[in-house]
Amino acid sequence: MTILIIGLIVFFAIHFVPAMPALKASLKDRLGANGYQGAFSLISFAGLGLIIWGYSQAEWAPIYEPPTWGRHVTMAAVLLAIICLVSSNLKGRIKKILRHPMLVGIVLWGTGHLFANGDLASVLLFGSFVVYSLLDIALANAQGRVASVEVTPVHDAIAVVGGIVLYGVFLFLHPYVIGVPVI
Repeated sequence: MTILIIGLIVFFAIHFVPAMPALKASLKDRLGANGYQGAFSLISFAGLGLIIWGYSQAEWAPIYEPPTWGRHVTMAAVLLAIICLVSSNLKGRIKKILRHPMLVGIVLWGTGHLFANGDLASVLLFGSFVVYSLLDIALANAQGRVASVEVTPVHDAIAVVGGIVLYGVFLFLHPYVIGVPVI
């Protein structure tokens, strides 16, 4: 469990740097734009690697019994999450309305998984992603970090269709990559 917690700390600590404009600017001045991007990516991947390793090694410790219908909530939430993630790279009404579709998608993904997983490692993993994303949404709104979007309506259709296709791919790959069948 310690490796998982260290990975979460590393991953989220580096992801809070962009929310602190003075620190980000200082690091960019010191490292250069490419150096900053490289360091950010390297530390992010290191944190992600520790999260994956730590989660895979964590002993199963139950906290609560997920409801029997929780799996269905998870599947619906993840579908919506993937559509949000796809829309974050497009210029549709979904992005304009949600303002932070990637973060909203992560909240849906994490919250959905908490309906299906009641063990300590899962609560730490998915719960921390939910808390981080909600904090980042609040910080972005407070700092005015909201991209203006000139809507291209076809992008919403692309987000929905692309999200459904990716969802199907994730459903198929989940047992092979994650080790847990979802269907």
